[in-house]
Amino acid sequence: MTWPLLKHHPRRVTPRTIKLSGPIVRQSSLQFFVARAEQARADADAATLEHVRDRCLRSEAAWSALAEKAERTERMREADAKRKAEQPLHC
Repeated sequence: MTWPLLKHHPRRVTPRTIKLSGPIVRQSSLQFFVARAEQARADADAATLEHVRDRCLRSEAAWSALAEKAERTERMREADAKRKAEQPLHC
C-alpha cells in the first residue's frame, strides 16, 4: 500500500508495521500493559544474548511502570467518582 502523500517524497518513505511477539487482545490499558510486561519478561528469560536480555528487561520495566501508572489512575478515578457521588447537590 502506498500512501499518496508519501508517493512523491524524494526518499520514498514507507509506513512501518509494528510487530509484537504474540497476540494481544486489548481489553483495557492496564491489562494491555501487564501483558506486554509479562511478554517482555518471557522474552528476556528466553534470550541467549546478553544485550537482547537487557533490552527485554528494560522493556519489561517500562511496561510495568505504565501498568502501575494506569492502576494508580484508575484508583484515583474511582475515588473521585465516589467523592462526587457523596457530595450533596448544590442548586
